[in-house]
Amino acid sequence: MIFSSCKKSTDNTAALQAATDDAAIQSYIKANNITAIKDPSGLYYSVTKPGTGAYPNSTSNVSVGYTGTLLNGTVFDTQASTYFNLQNVIKGWEIGIPHINTGGTILLLVPSALGYGTVASGSIPANSVLVFYVTLQGFN
Repeated sequence: MIFSSCKKSTDNTAALQAATDDAAIQSYIKANNITAIKDPSGLYYSVTKPGTGAYPNSTSNVSVGYTGTLLNGTVFDTQASTYFNLQNVIKGWEIGIPHINTGGTILLLVPSALGYGTVASGSIPANSVLVFYVTLQGFN
């Protein structure tokens, strides 16, 4: 019984956090007049500039430029150009980046479960919704 109760509590906590994140993202979208698509994962995205050519997949090696902020606008990271495999980054990027092709830009609104979850990371507090502006420079 104890294990069952703990599991239920964890599930309820995750569901409550997901609902909190979703409400915060929807408020951000409304306040900033953004047209976004909600992925079944809970990720919201908006392709702000279409690129050309093929699309990467969730296992691609990508070259991107990006800025990451919290919902309040606090910048926690920015890179003019960096290269990595999509399987080695937060789940929100693995899901979101394949929605653009080379030269394209995308806005990703990442709920905490698809970011760093309940763990703080550097200047990012635990349970933070993350906002990324990403340009896909290339991939293979």
